[in-house]
Amino acid sequence: MAKFKWISCIIFILPFLSLSQTLDNLDYISPFHEDLASVQKGDKWAFIDREGTIVIDYRSDVVGSLTDDGFYPLFSDGRCLIEIEKDGISYFGYIDTSGKEVIEPQFLNAKNFNDGKAIVLQLVKEVAGENKALGKEVVYYKYFEVLINKQGDLEAYLSKEPQNIILDESYLKNPPKISFKHVSESLYIKKNKSGKSTLVKID
Repeated sequence: MAKFKWISCIIFILPFLSLSQTLDNLDYISPFHEDLASVQKGDKWAFIDREGTIVIDYRSDVVGSLTDDGFYPLFSDGRCLIEIEKDGISYFGYIDTSGKEVIEPQFLNAKNFNDGKAIVLQLVKEVAGENKALGKEVVYYKYFEVLINKQGDLEAYLSKEPQNIILDESYLKNPPKISFKHVSESLYIKKNKSGKSTLVKID
């Protein structure tokens, strides 16, 4: 009878015991940023919460950021960088903490958000005319360094003059570099090749 009571007690308690969750064979686990940490398995990354639960499943489009702790994808201001490739050219955008794409990959390069804004290279397409012999438009591309908000809207231009670019993978093997740095809530700084600096204030 006593044995029966013990079995009954165990059966009663079991539903209230939480099952442990284990993530095996991980190559890297990052520190937490905004209550999310990135975990790497092979060439894909996922995000876990502070309970160790995967909240964004493994994907290969998230972009790593260099930190004092290492190089890994992270969330800043609720946004994480993603990258897709079209015709051999990389384009950058952002996802939110649910993994939803909130800013379409369209920039030639991009930085993490800081104080609600991010520095990106905005691509501009100009149609100069038409090649009648080939039946094609004559197109030129250039880009500006700009600030966007968390919805992807243009907030301000950092560079006054655009940079011309050939949008071909044989010429553009790596994303163009972003020259401006965020140094305070409203100040952005850029150093030129001669070592001189440009300071831009954005109200």
